[in-house]
Amino acid sequence: MKTIGFIGAGNMATAIINGLLAQDFSADHICVYDISEDRLGFMSSLGVSTASSETEVVGNSDIIVLAVKPQTYPAVLETIRPAVSLDKTFVSIAAGISIGYVRRALGCDCPVVRVMPNTPLLLKKGASALCPSDNIGEEDRQLVHRMFAGSGVCEYLTEDHMNQIIAVNGSSPAYFYLFAKAMADYAQSQGIDYQVAMNLICATMEGSAAMLRESGDSADVLIQKVSSKGGTTIAALEKLREHGFTEAVAEAMQACTDRAEELGK
Repeated sequence: MKTIGFIGAGNMATAIINGLLAQDFSADHICVYDISEDRLGFMSSLGVSTASSETEVVGNSDIIVLAVKPQTYPAVLETIRPAVSLDKTFVSIAAGISIGYVRRALGCDCPVVRVMPNTPLLLKKGASALCPSDNIGEEDRQLVHRMFAGSGVCEYLTEDHMNQIIAVNGSSPAYFYLFAKAMADYAQSQGIDYQVAMNLICATMEGSAAMLRESGDSADVLIQKVSSKGGTTIAALEKLREHGFTEAVAEAMQACTDRAEELGK
């Protein structure tokens, strides 16, 4: 069995590791390093191995997940460069960091999988976009897919769309949280208990997602089915359109993509 190493032990690494353990992946074949002793202690409580440095993780692992922030990549990649070889596969989950960036910084054309996951992985309801380099072996490709599919939905994309997809699944939970909060705030302003409203909002979001997936209808058709002529939904939709709702969403997503491009430079 191959060993999977993690440099960084934050929320995303924790979600991936929990997903692996839930699939009966051996804890003995997971190795983790983090600068935080508290995080390493937590990882030890899960039964996985901990390392004393980033380089030790690379030396002891076949697949290495770079679970650190984009701003930390230059220093981390420079540190582990001496331990890198062509038989090791790297997984990058940072926004804007390309396969070519990782390879150049490591000074090696080793296999790299670029992944854009999202935080609902913590609840095994994640959505991850995967882009493996052409030289990855089939075993590693399947194992990386397993790492993320164990905690949600996975889709393969070409790298020319990996910055754009961040706005679709990586950053988008925050959009939904903002929308839900605005709805709950309105309900509270009308004298409705905030938590009662939020419970109804969350159930409505879950049900709406199920309708989009399972009803067989397009988003436009589903909108039409909720919108009776002259009714309450039409009144709400007209106000959203009046304020440029669709355009605002598109501009926000473009800003997300633009920032991803900046981070990758």
